Amino acid sequence: MATILYVDDEPINLMLFEACFSDKYSVICAESGQEALSIMDQNPKINVVISDMKMPEMNGIEFIKYAKSKFPNLPYYILTGYNLNAELIEAIDNGLIIKCFFKPFNTEEIEDEIN
Repeated sequence: MATILYVDDEPINLMLFEACFSDKYSVICAESGQEALSIMDQNPKINVVISDMKMPEMNGIEFIKYAKSKFPNLPYYILTGYNLNAELIEAIDNGLIIKCFFKPFNTEEIEDEIN
C-alpha cells in the first residue's frame, strides 16, 4: 500500500482527503510545510507527496523545493483551489512538481496518477 503525505493548513481539507483515500492508501497529514518536513525525516515509507499551494509561512512550492532537496526521488504534486498560475507552470516545466490537481479534487484523477 502506497503512503501519501498530504499537506494542507486547513483541518477540514486534511479530514476530507484522508476520508477519500485512506481505504486505498496509507495517508499521513501535515498542517504545514514545516510539519511535513519533520514527518518526511522520520518516515522513509512515504511514496507520494501532495501539497496545498496557499499556506501561511511556506507555500506549497517553497515546501516542495525544501523537500525535494532532501528527498529528490519522490513524486510531488500540488492540490490547489486556485487557477494555474505562472509559479505553478514554472514548477511543472522545471520538474519540481509532476502535476497540479484542483479543488474540489477528483479522486479518480489522483488515484490514476498515483497508481
